[in-house]
Amino acid sequence: EAAIGGHPSARCNLGIWNALHGNTERAVKHWIIAASLGFDDSLESLKDCYKEGCIQKEDFAAALRAHKAAVDATKSPQREEAEAKW
Repeated sequence: EAAIGGHPSARCNLGIWNALHGNTERAVKHWIIAASLGFDDSLESLKDCYKEGCIQKEDFAAALRAHKAAVDATKSPQREEAEAKW
């Protein structure tokens, strides 16, 4: 339910589960969705898949762009100031 609700770590976990059970194609789909929500672990999983040849260059590049857009969308001067204090 959490994955359907848009929780990126739940998507990533579903990707891991699918990969462990031999369904790499479905795992990649979950990781692409989570990466497009800005989840770094999914991007790392996709990077590993790209190195192993189970995702095409264009799909990996699209996931990278979507991840960057999601991360950039969360940036603000207020957040950067708060992070600097911690």
